[in-house]
Amino acid sequence: MYLEAEKKKEIFSKFGGSETNTGSVEGQIALFSYRISHLTEHLKKNRKDFGTQRALQLLVGKRRSLLDYLKRKDIEKYRALIKELGLRR
Repeated sequence: MYLEAEKKKEIFSKFGGSETNTGSVEGQIALFSYRISHLTEHLKKNRKDFGTQRALQLLVGKRRSLLDYLKRKDIEKYRALIKELGLRR
């Protein structure tokens, strides 16, 4: 598996505050970004995998919605998060 429990805990402890705080917006965005990068690499090798392509599009939409929410609620956290994750905006 590409996403093991240790990797998930590492992501949430870095971005969510603690490894048990899996509901934080920052942690969810970081997790989606990790999954998006993994699916992107998969699609570079498997161009005709349309199920994965749809899943990637849905994940990008969810991440975009969470980023918009974070931008409305706390612009400073939003700016810090996109800078740390290296997202274009």
